[in-house]
Amino acid sequence: MVFNVTHITTYKYNAPVNYCHNIATLRPRKSDGQELLDYKINISPKPAEITERLDFFGNYITRFSIQAEHDTLKVMTKSKIIRHYGTIHDSFFSDACRSITMTQALNALNENDPATMEAKQFVLESIFIRRTDKNIREYAELSFQANRSVFDAAHELMQRIYTDFDFVSGFTSISTPVEEVMKEKKGVCQDFAQIAIACIRSVGLPARYVSGYIETLPPPGKEKLVGADASHAWFSIFIPGFGWVDFDPTNNQIPKDQHIVVGWGRDYYDVPPLKGVVYGSGKSKLKVSVDIARVS
Repeated sequence: MVFNVTHITTYKYNAPVNYCHNIATLRPRKSDGQELLDYKINISPKPAEITERLDFFGNYITRFSIQAEHDTLKVMTKSKIIRHYGTIHDSFFSDACRSITMTQALNALNENDPATMEAKQFVLESIFIRRTDKNIREYAELSFQANRSVFDAAHELMQRIYTDFDFVSGFTSISTPVEEVMKEKKGVCQDFAQIAIACIRSVGLPARYVSGYIETLPPPGKEKLVGADASHAWFSIFIPGFGWVDFDPTNNQIPKDQHIVVGWGRDYYDVPPLKGVVYGSGKSKLKVSVDIARVS
């Protein structure tokens, strides 16, 4: 499938801002089953400086600074992406993936092949995900058991989060600890991905945070609304001897073509769509809209 994605972020300030410096993670990366065909970014006001580079995880990072007084910042990106994920998705249900138990996976993590060495960093604590909450570990251990398939355990964890947690927009912020989300059983897709990652790391397995988009289809007979799509997040678990497998606990599904990858990292902190600092005395209002149009 080919998709056109338009992502618009607008900050309106109630007092003039004299200077701002920002980092954007908005350019979709090349990944298994995904290719970027075209990408454009437009920033208003025009930046005095702008650079692009790859970060430590291989994500595209755009840095820009605006050094003129302004009361509105608008960042618009347009991407054209092709997704051909079907064969990869089907391989997750193969014996090669499903036959690896947790005991085998933990033993294999002691090996020094490049893929395993790269994945082991995702066992460690990160800015937003610590390994100190016993409730998270106990929740994880209901699914992750020594002689059970890692894939089956992760699949069940996804289903349990989908069932046990309520999607409540506005209940959390990006700084809400995963421990509080676990206690309240409420949050949004970023929270659910980070809960799953915390669970998986608590039992010693690697898991990473995936940031991207999902095409939301309208109900039968209803027109698709422009801006109805949104930034999305899910998690990926590393199964030694096989590779990374994605799970979307918000929608209780293994991602297919409708999931578009922008980037991945240890948690949300590594791949927020836009972050930065401003010099000014007022408050700001944020508006975000994402539209995904299927080309073919």
